[in-house]
Order: sequence, then structure tokens, then C-alpha cells
Amino acid sequence: MHVVPTTDRVLMGPGPCNPYPEAVAALGRPMLGHLDPEFLAVLDETCARLRTVFRTGNELTLPISGTGSAGMEAAFVNVVHPGDVVVIGVNGVFGERMCDVASRCGAEVVRVDAPWGEPLEPEAVLAAHPSPAVIALVHAETSTGVRNEIAAVGAGKGDALLLVDCVTSLAGIEVDIDGWGIDIAYAATQKCLGVAPGLAPLTMSDRARERRVERPQSWYLDLGMIGKYTTGGQARTYHHTAPISMVLSLHAGLGAVLDEGLEEAWARHQACGEALQAGLEKLGFRLFAREGNRLPQLTSVWVPDGIDEAAVRRTLLVDYGIEVGGGLGPVAGKVWRVGCMGHTARTRNVTLLLGALEEVLGR
Repeated sequence: MHVVPTTDRVLMGPGPCNPYPEAVAALGRPMLGHLDPEFLAVLDETCARLRTVFRTGNELTLPISGTGSAGMEAAFVNVVHPGDVVVIGVNGVFGERMCDVASRCGAEVVRVDAPWGEPLEPEAVLAAHPSPAVIALVHAETSTGVRNEIAAVGAGKGDALLLVDCVTSLAGIEVDIDGWGIDIAYAATQKCLGVAPGLAPLTMSDRARERRVERPQSWYLDLGMIGKYTTGGQARTYHHTAPISMVLSLHAGLGAVLDEGLEEAWARHQACGEALQAGLEKLGFRLFAREGNRLPQLTSVWVPDGIDEAAVRRTLLVDYGIEVGGGLGPVAGKVWRVGCMGHTARTRNVTLLLGALEEVLGR
């Protein structure tokens, strides 16, 4: 027996959001070859649109063929040399993952820890080592709903490269690669960009390219080869077969974001997040992330005592078609993570979730 997913799920977990209709439609476009001139033109325009959303002039800006974790690995393997000191801020799952990836590159990892639900202090990050090669931070920590301050670290980084995870922040809250002094950053398509999972937008400054590892331990993610494939107007060399349909979909999703306006998209995410957080508090939920550093696009809440959190989430999914994410690590079974990202970030979805919860909880 094959279980066919329903088509009317409201995806409000920390994972994939409901994609923009334009991005869904683009997946059905006729297939092109990965070296077809029509596809290459779309790829170039997709990279240009990514520069606008990242707010950067970096020539090396492209979608990596893989999900957000592939973007993370591509970022680290291309700039971390064996023996490099890498300072990493850790206040959730994805800071921990950065430590794992950096250590596999042979780095000397210097951790700066903060409790889950709390932001990292920029001063502590900058004071962790006098001369690191790389400083790495998660901008929007998906496991906790916390926003970490990036601009202050960029201003005080000195000679270090600043590497930032923008997986859950890009197109949902302000991201300013050039203005904040970020040297290399990556994101993912399935969050606020409103596209299905499968690509990891990445951008790399000229400063970072000058320090690039000449022969990274990953052949597939070697930006020295991939970059030759995406330098518009110059000779291209074959690297790997691009996921054509996903690039077409990303092109369309970025078009939807830019047609709305980047700042308008941020404002929509902010309004939905504020309404969701206020409504959950009225229902007896206590917000998990520290006030002042809460993400509007991903709300984390303590589950009230006496509630079977897994059973309630199951009821929401089965009876109402609403997906809500559970907690990870030390807060598994205690915290929910509710996403309002991309096309999902609509007032009607906030109202639907709050109404369903009110019915399920009898409040």
C-alpha cells in the first residue's frame, strides 16, 4: 500500500514551508539540458537575483546543488585549512553542526557557548581568540528560534573571515552580507525563500576567495570548479549536472520575493510572527527564545504542563492538516517550533493554527 500525501497541508514546522505558487509551477516546466543556452541564461539571472536578496555584489554567488547542510559543508571546506583556528558560536543544533564540520576539516575549534534560547554575545565571540582564521555563526538558529547579532561581529572581526548560516533568515528578516562584513554565507531554499528543499544559495567575497583552500577535501563542493560554471559572460567548464528544475523553481521563487519587495517580505514575516506569538501566549504557551532576539519566522514555545505535546501535534496534522515541529536536543518533548516562512507566512495560516489549537486544547 502506498500512502499518498495530502495536498492541503499547512506546513508550519521548522522544515519546508509551503512554497510560492510560482515556484511550484516552475517545477513543471519542460526539461532543458544543463548546458542549454536557455537554462544558462536562467542560471545567470538566478545568481543575480540571489545577489539582490543577499544584499551583496559578490561575483561568486550561486545555488549549491544540495540542501542547507551542503551549503554549510561547502562554506567550511573551501575556507578552512588544516590547523586553522575557527571560533564558532554555539547556542543550538546548527552551531553544534558547524563544530563537527569544521573539525572534519582539521580546524582547531574554539567554541563560544550560550544556553539554548539565549543569543550569543558578540563581545564573547570576538574575545574567544586573538587571531582566528574564521569566525562562524548561525544567524537564525532553527532549533531555538533565536536571532544572533551578526553586524557587531562583522565590525570587530579583524583579519578573520566571517562565515554565517543564513538558512532560516534569508528573505525572512534583514540579511546584509556586504553591510555586515560577511565573507561567506549560505542559506536553503525551503525556508523563507519559499521553494522546495534541494538547493543551498551561497555567496563568497573576494577576500574569502583569496584564502580559498586550493584543493578542498570535497571534490563535489570545490568552489574553484563550481565557480567557473557560473561566471556570466565568461567561458564555462563542465563540473556537474545542475538540478535544472530546482534552479528554475528557485528563479521563480526569488522572482516572487522580489516582486513583493524584499523589505515588504520582511515586514510580512514580522507581522505574522508577532500575531502568532501573541496568540500562543493567550493560549497559555510561554515563549522560549529571549525577548529582543526572537525570530518572527520561527516561534519557539514551552509546551504547558499537562499537555501530551506529541498527541496534540499529531491531532493538528491528521485532523487539521497543520504541521508543527517539536523540540530538539535538550528541549525535545518540551518545546514546539512553529514556522511562518515563505508563502506560509500569511495571516490566514496564523488564524487557522490558533483556532485549531483553541479547539484541541478546549480553551
